[in-house]
Amino acid sequence: MSSSPHPECKLIRPAIPYDGKQGFSYIEGICAESSGSSGIAMMLLTVPPGGRAKAHMHEGHETAIFVLSGEVETFYGTNLEHRITARAGDMFYIPAGVPHLPVNRSATESCSAVIARTDPNEQESVVLLPELEKFAD
Repeated sequence: MSSSPHPECKLIRPAIPYDGKQGFSYIEGICAESSGSSGIAMMLLTVPPGGRAKAHMHEGHETAIFVLSGEVETFYGTNLEHRITARAGDMFYIPAGVPHLPVNRSATESCSAVIARTDPNEQESVVLLPELEKFAD
């Protein structure tokens, strides 16, 4: 048995869903558990029509989102005082530690996105902020 001093590339075929603390179900992709990554996680998310996450932040980790289809409105800021709508083809960046809460306002269309975070253990940095829920209506 020979061992290589070089890291190996890995092919991940996303198939295993998991429920995130934020209230959405994700399709696991690249993370410490699936690939041995040490600085990034990437997953697929589909927000159903009318879907809404719990208010949260990712402590110490950045998030990059590429919207594949549909659109989602995200409340963000200290008291979720800001709003931005990301649509199919848009890229959306959330700095580390910024409270946010995404909502799919459509009654009929899902929103699908590829999400990447600088946290290879993806859910470990999630901090729920229930005190902010009242600000996102």
